[in-house]
Order: sequence, then structure tokens, then C-alpha cells
Amino acid sequence: MNNHFEVIRAPLLTEKATDLREKHNQVCFEVDPRANKSMVSAAVEKIFNVKVTDVKIVNAKPKPKRLGKSIGMKSGYKKAIVSLKKGDKIEIFERVS
Repeated sequence: MNNHFEVIRAPLLTEKATDLREKHNQVCFEVDPRANKSMVSAAVEKIFNVKVTDVKIVNAKPKPKRLGKSIGMKSGYKKAIVSLKKGDKIEIFERVS
């Protein structure tokens, strides 16, 4: 994974992610399953031009889902919770009024 855009797949916009952003200046991303903390930190700093102070990685496990008689699995993913330096913000997460 030489490209920083391959490491970060998408931002996570959940209720918990919103609380983390507002209270603790942390943002959440879905990342490549092969990514580690240093790769995520470098990618966020390069793409968004902010200073990263800490990265926490969580593997979200697949969950069983059912539709009628069919039983399947919702795919799992890897997410990163990135702590930003005080005063830094990522503009894509800010509310547009």
C-alpha cells in the first residue's frame, strides 16, 4: 500500500463517531484491513494536513443478518479512531449551515 488513499477507505459518520469528534477531537475512518497505526497516521496527516497525536485500531467483526429464511453475514471491517492535535479539524466532518 504505497498510496495514502488506499489506506483510508471512508469516513465513519455514526452517532458514536460524532460524539467522539465533538467531545474529544477524534475522527473515525474505515481503513484497509492490512493497515497498521503508523500507516493510518501518515495517511491522515498527508491527506488532511493535520497533526495526529494517537491512533486506535478496532476490528469490527462480521455480524449475522437474516432476511426471511435466508441467513447471511454482514461483512466485518477495520476502523481507526484518530486523535487530532488540539485546534486541528478536518473540514469534511464539519456541519454546513
